[in-house]
Amino acid sequence: MSLPQPVPPSWKDLGKSSNDLLSKDFPFQGFALEVKTKTPSGVAFKVAGNRDAKSDTINGDIEAKWSDRKHGVTITNTWTTSNILRSQVELENQIAQGLKLDVTSSLHPDKSTKTALINAIYKQSGFHTRGALDIFKGPTFTADTVIGRDGFLVGAEAAYNVTEGNVTRYAAAVGYNAPEYAITLHGLNNLKTFTASYYHRVSSDVEAGAKAVYDSKSTHGGVGIEVGAKAYLDQAAFVKAKINNAGVVALGYTQTLRPGVKASFGLALDTTKLNEVAPVGPSHKIGLNLVFDS
Repeated sequence: MSLPQPVPPSWKDLGKSSNDLLSKDFPFQGFALEVKTKTPSGVAFKVAGNRDAKSDTINGDIEAKWSDRKHGVTITNTWTTSNILRSQVELENQIAQGLKLDVTSSLHPDKSTKTALINAIYKQSGFHTRGALDIFKGPTFTADTVIGRDGFLVGAEAAYNVTEGNVTRYAAAVGYNAPEYAITLHGLNNLKTFTASYYHRVSSDVEAGAKAVYDSKSTHGGVGIEVGAKAYLDQAAFVKAKINNAGVVALGYTQTLRPGVKASFGLALDTTKLNEVAPVGPSHKIGLNLVFDS
């Protein structure tokens, strides 16, 4: 008798270990501040703001989240500096075990634009599927499924325009997850863009990963490759580094200053244009991210 299979990752989380390694904790796009607090009644507030180094614009939002774990209900409301109001209502494990429903909507009063998305997620041993209906866009129905067994993963995604009666997008993926490494292959954009990602936990202190992307519609052709690594200096700090075949090197350093306070520093250098002085040179970037979590 075979052992019960774990719940596989969702479609959007296939290759997540490699993607997180190569994209997170590199805050070189500008300066960002995030403050998180929680009231005794269980309402969590988050205020976030960032200044984009390229456009010099400042954007931010304030979010309030209330959860009732006993009844599986979560309500989240967000208001952005662009005057966009977002709301999300989630209901989990109430209608059926493993089933999660949520309704996400947004409203832009200045432009009289609105969106509404109904999502359903169902996961069981060896099976993870999602469905989403975009009411005002199409409407369009999107579904994806991932099946997993003994570490092997197979997934697919498709979007269907209800009004026009045709499939507007499809994709597929295969992968293998082990305790210390993961390999994922994607065929995206109607199988016109292909990606391969690899993640390896070398030791308890060192992680490494790589990603290759090939776009058959790209006018430049060739394959884009990016490799990176993460090393823990101690329990409160780690460094990250990555480089791509375009010659851009990115460095990141994250330090927990005290419980609930974390600072991240990022630097990106274009090694083909080292004569430009960072951060003044347009080819080089530098940034800082502060997080306060009470």
